[in-house]
Amino acid sequence: MSAAQTVTSGETGKEPTTEQITKETAKKYGTCTVIAAWLAVFCLFGYRSSFSIMQSSLMEGMSWTSTQASLGYCFMMTFYAITAYFSGGLIDKRGTKPAYTIGAACCFLGFFLTSFIPEGASWSFPVYLVTYGIFAGVGTGMLWVSSTISCRKWYVGTEYGTKWGLAFMGAPMAQLLLTIVVSPVLKTAGWSMGMKVLSVIMAVMLLIAASVAKPMPDKVGAKPFGLDSLPKKDTKAKPAKVWTLGEAFRTRALWCDIFAFMFAVMGEFLIWSQIVRYFTVDLGWTQPSLLGMPLANVIYMVIGLAGIFTMPLTGKASDALVRKMGVERPARRMMLVISPLFGIAGVLLALSGSLPVVVIGMVLLAVYWGIEPGGAAGYAGTVFGGASLGKIWGLATLIIMGIGPSFGTFMGAFLFDTFQSYVPALYFGIGAYVVSTISALLLPGKVEGE
Repeated sequence: MSAAQTVTSGETGKEPTTEQITKETAKKYGTCTVIAAWLAVFCLFGYRSSFSIMQSSLMEGMSWTSTQASLGYCFMMTFYAITAYFSGGLIDKRGTKPAYTIGAACCFLGFFLTSFIPEGASWSFPVYLVTYGIFAGVGTGMLWVSSTISCRKWYVGTEYGTKWGLAFMGAPMAQLLLTIVVSPVLKTAGWSMGMKVLSVIMAVMLLIAASVAKPMPDKVGAKPFGLDSLPKKDTKAKPAKVWTLGEAFRTRALWCDIFAFMFAVMGEFLIWSQIVRYFTVDLGWTQPSLLGMPLANVIYMVIGLAGIFTMPLTGKASDALVRKMGVERPARRMMLVISPLFGIAGVLLALSGSLPVVVIGMVLLAVYWGIEPGGAAGYAGTVFGGASLGKIWGLATLIIMGIGPSFGTFMGAFLFDTFQSYVPALYFGIGAYVVSTISALLLPGKVEGE
């Protein structure tokens, strides 16, 4: 089935607003969408991974506790979640280009303005919450829904997992490359210069993403790639249900998907934001290692290095499962059940304190990482289709990211300040992964009203 065929009301609930594009142009648009999503994901996870690397330097320079430093991160994730909701509707109407442009400006300001906050000033902390929390939150909030939904709108069935896996490779690349870039800067010039360097990287990459971004298929008379891999009953040109927010949020499918993803990222962000400190404080891995970086930073980089391979491999595995089962939804559900189990295993191995075993644990965390985010959006896409997915997943992201990452990050810092050890925090992360697994098991195969 050609991706350049005119979209019917069965795909989007309305006729396309522009003329039909050719098959070759559709392929180009799909490829550009993946490239732009890769750049957006790189910057989004660049913010997340860089915090863990800069946290100790920031705490030392500002004389802050772990909880204080992490509150800026929590604020960022709160505003990220609020912005993600509005970005969903923007993408449905105007595509990803304006989202990436806004993201470029705000992501730049988040790092750049924060870098000028003086150490020791009485007003430094509230200003930090504004500059890092609000600007970075709005900037990164424009990136997640836009990247996931744009890929889902262009690719479905046995095409989605592979293409999203390629786009999501931007996340581990950010964790790996930015650790290499930022670590020596922190050592020689401190956290302030590190943020200035990162601000330029964010602006350049997101402006490139905005220039590369293309319209969604329903706006250019194209169908998503991969429709021919779905059962014929799923691709008949009959009017499909166009979901309202109220209808979508009355389904068990959406709430179980939300809980599965929310508790997964609760554990994930707790670990991502605090794991370097765990290696440093609890395990004492402060000795210089690769490129003169502390061993704790190098071990953290293993997640990024492994993720470069696990992202496309888990994407292909999920597509292979779709192909084997012949139906997309139960395959995506199964992957969401498996995903947090890798997270649990990874954290348990990290708690061993044995360097080789911990390294294996970081690889398992990278496998979890490769499955969960795309799997949650993919499952939602099998239920709610393309036309209304942006606004539905945008509001879902508001709930997921407004609670999960902020609460997980806060609990990681709070439990350390309480017990002076990150071990209780890691056990809390395991508990969050367990709840995610249970929620995924409750995902339905059939949804009433679709």
